[in-house]
Amino acid sequence: MKESNLIKEIQPQSDTIKFVRKYVLNKYTITICLFLVWMVFFDKTSFLVIHEINGEINKYEEQLTFYKSEYEKNDKFYKKLMNNKDEKEKYARENYFMKKPNEEIFILVADSTNIAKK
Repeated sequence: MKESNLIKEIQPQSDTIKFVRKYVLNKYTITICLFLVWMVFFDKTSFLVIHEINGEINKYEEQLTFYKSEYEKNDKFYKKLMNNKDEKEKYARENYFMKKPNEEIFILVADSTNIAKK
C-alpha cells in the first residue's frame, strides 16, 4: 500500500520534469528568452531607450506648441501695434516712459517694506 502511494507521488513530479524538459529547456525557448532579454536591456535600440526617447519627443512637442502659441500671440500684438498709431503711443508711454513735449511724468514706486508688513 505504501509503495502505491509513493508511486502516485512520484508520477506527478515526473510529469512536471517531462514538461520542463520538453518545453522550458527546449533550445528554441531558451533562445527566444535570451533574445527578449537582449532586446529589452542590452541593445542600442532597446525598448527602454525607445521609451526614453519617446518621452523626450513628447516634451519637445509640448514646447513646440507653447512656442507656436506665444509666436501667434506676439505676432497679433505686433500687427496691432504697427497698424495703430494710438496703440504705439500708449505702449511707448507705458513701457518706456516716453512723453510729449511740455509734459511731465510722475513715476510712483511702492515701498516694499510697507507692503511686506501688511
